[in-house]
Amino acid sequence: MTSIANRLKAYCADHSAEWYDERTAYMCQFLTEERVEVLRRTLASRTRYMTILTENTFHPQNASALVRHCEAFGLQDLHTVETRCKFNPNVNIVRGTDKWVDITRHESTEEAISTLKSAGYRLVATTPHRESCTPETFDVAKGPFCLVFGTEHAGVSDEIIEAADEYLRIPMCGMVESLNVSASAAILIYMLSQRMRLTPSIDWALKEDDAREMLFRWVMSSVKDSERILERQFGK
Repeated sequence: MTSIANRLKAYCADHSAEWYDERTAYMCQFLTEERVEVLRRTLASRTRYMTILTENTFHPQNASALVRHCEAFGLQDLHTVETRCKFNPNVNIVRGTDKWVDITRHESTEEAISTLKSAGYRLVATTPHRESCTPETFDVAKGPFCLVFGTEHAGVSDEIIEAADEYLRIPMCGMVESLNVSASAAILIYMLSQRMRLTPSIDWALKEDDAREMLFRWVMSSVKDSERILERQFGK
């Protein structure tokens, strides 16, 4: 996450509904109606039911693609483990999508596993080396889930394999495992997010409190010098 997004997230946390509504309404005056409508429409498609964790993504182009996939298909959260290399999206490739996705950086795979499982996520390791489900057979309705993507060469770590609740593979017909992290993520995120949204029993939309906070953050990110404007109107 960018430093601006980090600061906004810390600033915006844990306020009352009235606090958000009042400030959001005020800041929306600095945006066109069309822009506000885009933010609201996009927010209505956001989910935390499905998320992803990526371990030690080395190539900036793959890091950028993962962020863009999440933003494009409505996943609000992306988790990273960076024990060997930093998750560092290329600014020219990510094209500002990191402003709209919450990136949580974990100090270790163990911490990431603990955090995600404590939050109620099923840990789903993406690997072609296990007899497992496919994008067509994976049970999206069983509960919230986190897809885990490993390094470009080694795949997911042994820690993830041991801790995983389920395994997921993309069936291939070729003689070589030719899909890279970015391509695999695009296929799985698209297919599973579509299946999730088309399953009537799944309450995949953001909770009301989350949506209220997020709309405020997005409005703030959309207005130039927003923090100073807000401070002049409401104080620190």
